[in-house]
Amino acid sequence: MFGINPKLVPVKAHYFFFMAAMGPILPQINVIGKQMGIPPDIMGLITSILPIMYVLAKPAVGFLADFFTSLRKVIFMAIILLMTLCYAGFYILPQPQEVAGKHHSLSLNISQTILCASPESLNSSWVTVQCSVNCSNVVQDIEGKINATGGDFCAHNTLPSSLKGFCDLSCTEHTDLALEMPSIFWTFVVLMCVGTIAFNVINSLSDAVCFDVLGESQEMKYGQQRVWGTIGFGLTALIGGIAVDLGTEGIVKSIGPAIIIMLIFSALDLLTVTRLKLPQLSSSESILKDVLKVLRRPDISTFLIFATIAGIIDSFIIYYMFWHLEEVAAETGYEASIKLIEGCVVAAECLGGEILFFLISGKILKRIGFVHCLSLCFFTYSIRLALISAIPNPWYLVPVELFMQGATYALCYTCIVAYASAIAPPGTSATMQGLVAGMDDGLGFAIGSLIGGQMYKRLGGKVSFRVFAAGAFITCIAHIILRPASKSIPGDTREQYEVPPEQEKVAK
Repeated sequence: MFGINPKLVPVKAHYFFFMAAMGPILPQINVIGKQMGIPPDIMGLITSILPIMYVLAKPAVGFLADFFTSLRKVIFMAIILLMTLCYAGFYILPQPQEVAGKHHSLSLNISQTILCASPESLNSSWVTVQCSVNCSNVVQDIEGKINATGGDFCAHNTLPSSLKGFCDLSCTEHTDLALEMPSIFWTFVVLMCVGTIAFNVINSLSDAVCFDVLGESQEMKYGQQRVWGTIGFGLTALIGGIAVDLGTEGIVKSIGPAIIIMLIFSALDLLTVTRLKLPQLSSSESILKDVLKVLRRPDISTFLIFATIAGIIDSFIIYYMFWHLEEVAAETGYEASIKLIEGCVVAAECLGGEILFFLISGKILKRIGFVHCLSLCFFTYSIRLALISAIPNPWYLVPVELFMQGATYALCYTCIVAYASAIAPPGTSATMQGLVAGMDDGLGFAIGSLIGGQMYKRLGGKVSFRVFAAGAFITCIAHIILRPASKSIPGDTREQYEVPPEQEKVAK
């Protein structure tokens, strides 16, 4: 690109290699859990507890980076290495057999012993069986966890006594990893938790380092650096999806090709970080005191509340969009190419909308200010969620994400981290980024994944996405009303509220 500042090249390279390492693996973590037999409510519980650790880990590591300024690079590299090793550990876990998604159907007299199918093909002893019973146009869904070696494969005892006569019975088998192989289940949980915590800590540290290198009052240039991470993420997500589909056959896909891509780019990222030249920063006499003073401002505390809501919305999309996509694929016959479709979706997100909006985000923020920008993001989130709920087959998600990811995630993320940088007192950049990120993709993700998992199980993907769409629109209206009303500091003008004082100095 034209006019690249040489001192910013290592920052751009770090974002590219770091996010390229995550492209093949990060969008698939929840799907890997589903493939291994973890039901949505259990995955929702795990992913709701996990972000609580972000709330603690991000500001804690940020504080260490601010306190031990001479060790910032060492801390940075150590966490990158930890993340890489944890995600690579997925490869050593035994892969599930192709039992998930098996369908059986037959007609029977309800008074007879119910055997949906012979369990001879099963390699696991515990399965979850979901059955739909249709008796004289009366349809009832049942679910049971049963031992396949017991003989009554379709949970005969769970059928209600009110169903009589000849019925049509349709059942689907799913392995239950927690019951069948608890040691593998908990190993997966630990690797996922530690790796994801490390990834999120690196994210906030990367942003703090980026703003430190950019210098004071240069927040609007953040998107031009972060866009390189988007390019790397999109490219390897697409390559990884193609490699997984071509490298494995059947419904159950091997994550080996994705792990190899991650290891290559993580190694390149570590080499890049060694070349980062971090500037000498002014130190804070009391980091915690300075940060708490800022947080007592009503406008900033209100900002943190809405940043948390943005995290709630993002978490539901991140954790359950592909889950919904795979269910739509199963209903429409696109299972064989689902990994390719998922790779195309991520590539469309990153190489389409995100690149554009990261590049122009600074101009948008200068034009409309942080407050109106965040309101706009909630409105576009409502449109995106509604469109996801309405896709008739998996390929329709590609254009939806192509046009909507940038106007939602990229713009919202830039708005939040740039505002956090602008309000950070000198010497507290990493702490402030960690705190704000902890509220956004920490507390927000915890609430969103917990609510999302329970809602998804009870309402299904389509209805759940529509409920979140309505919630995003209501949040937009609430933000328009409440955020300007939170300006209660004597002497503040509307311009000072929308554009932090640090920016005003540059403008003058």
